[in-house]
Amino acid sequence: MESAEAARDVAWMTEAMALAKAAAALGEVPVGAVAVRDGVVVGQAHNRRELDQDPFGHAELLALRAAAKTLGAWRLTGVTLYVTLEPCTMCAGALVQARIARLVFGAADPKAGAVGSLTDVLADPRHNHRVQVVRGVLEAESSAELKGFFQRLRASRG
Repeated sequence: MESAEAARDVAWMTEAMALAKAAAALGEVPVGAVAVRDGVVVGQAHNRRELDQDPFGHAELLALRAAAKTLGAWRLTGVTLYVTLEPCTMCAGALVQARIARLVFGAADPKAGAVGSLTDVLADPRHNHRVQVVRGVLEAESSAELKGFFQRLRASRG
């Protein structure tokens, strides 16, 4: 039987997937992120690098910024971040700096993932904060969305 926490993780990851699909519809790499504390969304975003011409327009960073604004604090203790793709080095570092309690992600990123694929920023014992990590929630759906996006992008470029 599925635990209540696992069921909540799937429900929130479904919300992140909806954001990823919205990003794809706008021509952005389909990554969505939802920050939740005590069962309430405190921040959410999808990638906006192309829309904003911003190298920092990653879904995770935008969701963390929104959560900090909502909570009125940079220390996001008690917050779980749901993201459809394994965070990169920049975003993984931000999770440590923001004191996120949990990270739940969908697809692994073998080219840029920094939570186990290329490196594991969150596991570095020199950090003064530990983030609990849950991998592979809606992994097949997240991966399929990304693969489909890049196939369509390659096809449109001929």
